[in-house]
Amino acid sequence: MKKILSILLILTLTMGVFAGCASDNTSQPKDEPAQETKEETKDTETKEEEVKEPATVKMFQFKVEIAEQLERMKEDLKAETGIDLEIETAGGGADYGAMLKAKFASGEYPDIFNNGGNAELELWQEKLEDLSDQPWVEYMVPGTEAGMSKDGKMYGMPMNVEGYGFLYNVDLFEQAGIETLPTNLAELEEACKKLEAIGVTPFSSGYQEWWVLGIHNFNTFIANQEDPLATIQGLKDGSLKLNDQPNFHNWVDMLDLTVKYGQKNTLTVDYNTQVTEFAIGKSAMMQQGNWTQVQVSELNPEINVGVLPMPVQSENNNKVYVGVPNYWVIHNQSEVKDAAKEVLNWMITSETGKNYTVNEFKFIPAFTHFDDLGDLGTIAQSLQGYMNEGNVLGWHWTNLPDGAVNEIGAYMQAYIGEAMTKDELIESIEKVITDFANK
Repeated sequence: MKKILSILLILTLTMGVFAGCASDNTSQPKDEPAQETKEETKDTETKEEEVKEPATVKMFQFKVEIAEQLERMKEDLKAETGIDLEIETAGGGADYGAMLKAKFASGEYPDIFNNGGNAELELWQEKLEDLSDQPWVEYMVPGTEAGMSKDGKMYGMPMNVEGYGFLYNVDLFEQAGIETLPTNLAELEEACKKLEAIGVTPFSSGYQEWWVLGIHNFNTFIANQEDPLATIQGLKDGSLKLNDQPNFHNWVDMLDLTVKYGQKNTLTVDYNTQVTEFAIGKSAMMQQGNWTQVQVSELNPEINVGVLPMPVQSENNNKVYVGVPNYWVIHNQSEVKDAAKEVLNWMITSETGKNYTVNEFKFIPAFTHFDDLGDLGTIAQSLQGYMNEGNVLGWHWTNLPDGAVNEIGAYMQAYIGEAMTKDELIESIEKVITDFANK
């Protein structure tokens, strides 16, 4: 596993005890009781200071798919450490970034929260605790530090490793007679026709969610560029024109195909509906990643899921998209910083925390000291096949200006709903990235 993850990501508290010195009462004159009372008072106050209330740590996190598991985890955390963890989850269609900013603006900041790294690190750095001295740093899989490392300091703990593409129902593909997995748009459309022939909707879209489009989908265009970071810089300074990029037009064609062979009224399909319809076999494919494994397995324990590439390049595409989805960070003005650090350490060093990581969250660990990976599910197994072969591309949306992906997702929804032409989509994406970069 260590080798697999290394290949993957090279690509892309002593409490001081104070006891008051007891006075020798026999040496005290009987007519001076005040001194004795004073010493006893000091002793009592000291003991009271030593009995501290358990720390309460507030966590604000966005991964709605592990919300229930986190609630169970906090009970074990309390039993083993005495720390109370208050968890608030904002995910799915919620704008986590906007909600986080609102919390800080109101002064109700969390102690632990999420940060995507790169551009988000630049945005939030002055509020983040330096975690470079934490025990887990030495166990990070090479490459996972990149998004949250600056000037030799580590500001966040990688949550896990994730990958995405087109998830597909292996059994439905077999029933439709799809013997060769598609690696280009022509083959993908042929597979869609075969699925429709057996009464199965090819794609479950989830396009009501801006992030499905503006983050993961748009990233497939950037990641397939020869130099993704140069592409982003060109969009920021206005020197790169999307009309001149063949991969951009291929990307739009891929988007069109998923709409053509998706559910009716695709813009009304939210994340939960998308995953549910895929899990119960109403659709054969969906653009998602291994973070859906818990929900998919709960809905259909017998389902066998694989991962397909999302073909953007003109030639055959056999690569999926892998990276660190987010980092756990700590507010540097938190009154319970030490307890917050203990929470993060416990999550990935204690046996209980490690068990939650792999068996409850179904996370591919971002650390090398996990010896027992449990059963991560067939999605992770499929992804690991791509990792073994080095067939992975990176996650680059965190290098886009803050807020740009939200707008891009909205423009893509307008295009899908035929409220915007392809040319207008091009113009809008170029403008929003340049404008946001120059704010």
